[in-house]
Amino acid sequence: MFWRGVWGYLPANIVQGVVGFLAIFLFTRLLHPDEFGRYALAFSILTLAHVATFSWLEAAMARYWAAQKSAAEMASHFASLYRMAFIMIGGFVVVAGLFLWLAPLDPLFKFAVAAGLAGCPLRCLAKLAQERFRAEGQVGKSATVDIVTTIAGLAIGVAAALLGAGGAAPLIGIGLAPLIVLPFLLPGELRQARDGVIDRARIRSYAAYGYPIAAGLALALVLASTDRFLLAAFMDEAAVGAYHAGYSIANRTLDILFIWLGAAGQPALVMALERGGLDRLKEAAREQASTFLLIGVPAAAGVALVARPLGEVMIGPELREAAAAITPWIALSALLYGMTAYYFGQAFTLAHRTKLLLVTMTVPAITNVILNIILIPHFGVMGAAWSTAASFAISLTTARVLGGRVMPLPVPWEALIRCLIATGLMALAVWFLPPIGGFAELMMDATVGGLVYAGAALTLNAAGVRDIAVRLYRRRFGKEAAA
Repeated sequence: MFWRGVWGYLPANIVQGVVGFLAIFLFTRLLHPDEFGRYALAFSILTLAHVATFSWLEAAMARYWAAQKSAAEMASHFASLYRMAFIMIGGFVVVAGLFLWLAPLDPLFKFAVAAGLAGCPLRCLAKLAQERFRAEGQVGKSATVDIVTTIAGLAIGVAAALLGAGGAAPLIGIGLAPLIVLPFLLPGELRQARDGVIDRARIRSYAAYGYPIAAGLALALVLASTDRFLLAAFMDEAAVGAYHAGYSIANRTLDILFIWLGAAGQPALVMALERGGLDRLKEAAREQASTFLLIGVPAAAGVALVARPLGEVMIGPELREAAAAITPWIALSALLYGMTAYYFGQAFTLAHRTKLLLVTMTVPAITNVILNIILIPHFGVMGAAWSTAASFAISLTTARVLGGRVMPLPVPWEALIRCLIATGLMALAVWFLPPIGGFAELMMDATVGGLVYAGAALTLNAAGVRDIAVRLYRRRFGKEAAA
């Protein structure tokens, strides 16, 4: 199931990557640095609001779909989740409206926040359907939802920017994009719930499982976004824009990879545990961790190595220098977070011990705030980047230690060492390439680095990649010979 998901979600994640880089390229040029900083702050608020309100429903849909034993239970599963979804949407609209009315915000910033919050209910309904597709193994449908909403969000956001929406433009795109898919998704989802009985005990168990996940995600957002608010407080919105530009390039690259692998991995781990027991779970987990390292370690190093030419190509000139400086540190942070959220953190969801997620995120979140307060006044955006990397390192360590007590997931040390050696050879090769600048240097570094890493990984058989390649080769050409 894992590898079927990996290949099935690949097109969606290619689109995510292309659109993510296009968004940075376009919005850092269409928006003034202050407007881009305003968008970054408003995006943090809308993400936190969505996570705090709706993520527990999405987590419950993903985790409990496979546990339903009959058609009646499945119908009750849908009925309970969607009943709560609409109740939460009603409450969210009221609270968000009061917040926007009463909050003493700058009018331009308030407009950006309003644009983001308005789209949260639509995103929730689309995400519920997408999580159901993922849990059910309908990779094509889940990937299609991702592709359509991603492309539509960018197109609408760019149009809004051209019409003068300023920092609210990207958020208008994010908010309206789910309207493209909901008419096709929602009727079918509600039919699944039509004959179901709304079970209060089921809702309570889902909330007990999902709210700690939502709280943990919220704390992760604190880790990822507190620096922006403190930069705005100690410096200005232009500094926030520069930081967000560099953060987006590095974090988005790694985040897309881990979301891709996690989209396939999380349902596979649940299925392995529910239908194969602990032995099958450990086997599937080791395979996933090895794959994460095989792809994630060189990706993080690669982003760090090409930070300067990547910034020259992707980021507007007013934000470029500061953004490129922090990119290596954010790449490290993204790698640490990816391994925490999409691998070691799965121990708590698999064991139904999601309250421990709060512990794994509370200490790093507090540490992040303290470090930012200390470092930003002296080092500016670099201080924020150092704080983020240190905090995510603490988060990974905490998740590894506590997760090992409730549902031990294996660490493939041999795969890690081999991937590090291959990555070191890649870095050495790229380091000696001439700094010709711009797109040409970016392509040269990426091509040479990719070829060197591929050759080294195959030679070392890092994460068993040579074994997989040989197996796929024999399977393909064996079928051709048989035909």
